[in-house]
Amino acid sequence: MKLLAKAPLNLLRAFEAAGRTGAFALAASELELSPSAISHAIRKLENLLDVRLFQRSTREITLTKEGEILLEHIQRGFNELQQGLALVTADESRPLLLHTAPSFAHQWLLPRLGKFIRENPSIDLRLSASTEYARFEQDDFDLDIVYGEPRPSPYEKIPLAVEELTPLCSPQLAERLKKPEDLYALTLIQCDVQLYQWKGWFEANKMTPPNNYGLRFDRSFMAIAAAVDGLGVVLESKLLAEREIASGKLVCPLVNSTSEIHYIGHYLVFPQHQHMHSALDVFKTWLLNELNLGKIR
Repeated sequence: MKLLAKAPLNLLRAFEAAGRTGAFALAASELELSPSAISHAIRKLENLLDVRLFQRSTREITLTKEGEILLEHIQRGFNELQQGLALVTADESRPLLLHTAPSFAHQWLLPRLGKFIRENPSIDLRLSASTEYARFEQDDFDLDIVYGEPRPSPYEKIPLAVEELTPLCSPQLAERLKKPEDLYALTLIQCDVQLYQWKGWFEANKMTPPNNYGLRFDRSFMAIAAAVDGLGVVLESKLLAEREIASGKLVCPLVNSTSEIHYIGHYLVFPQHQHMHSALDVFKTWLLNELNLGKIR
């Protein structure tokens, strides 16, 4: 208890954020402080404990052996604290707060939410979408569906469906796309936040990537909508374009003559303590079941 009194919670939070993110600037952004405030807090903690927690250079910080040990135990302690608070303040009526990547929400999740609500009428689900990571402690989110490999954290992460990237276009445009080389004469739609872009697809198919792509978007749902409108050919996930493919608005004209790119595009992230919300497991089970049944083959 004496050591805990010497190391106030605000100092431990600053250290945990810096140790987890590997940067004072990222920790400052997460805790809504300045980088100098984070640095000062960690210096103060090191002085109080008489232990060096970070090796510092002009470009980066790295945990010392003592810092790694302390970080592991602090993260366990924070998780236990959260679990205890959740247990003693449990409120069955509290909403289940879900954060998700925007295109996953727009293209895949929203069309299925009606089914989840019908199956679970007692669960009050609240949805928020952005490209930022959920901050579970600060924002009280229970779950986060992120695009791409999640950054290192003490949270649980579950890889979702293996996604398949292939050229997609309207049926009308597909009449001009009989072989891979026909792509050079068409407008290519690119999503700039896509993990794998046209350049990688051309290289995977042993073709020279073109220099220009015609249309660029920063969200997959906009790129997919542009392809539906016949504006060009988009390289996109068949999972995200599931509705458009099923309805015939988009087709996969080269799927049998080219190599698709397979990758895990989305992950489910949540605190390891399962008692944060009674409905967490219900939604997680439903999501995984839906993904397994919903993949287009």
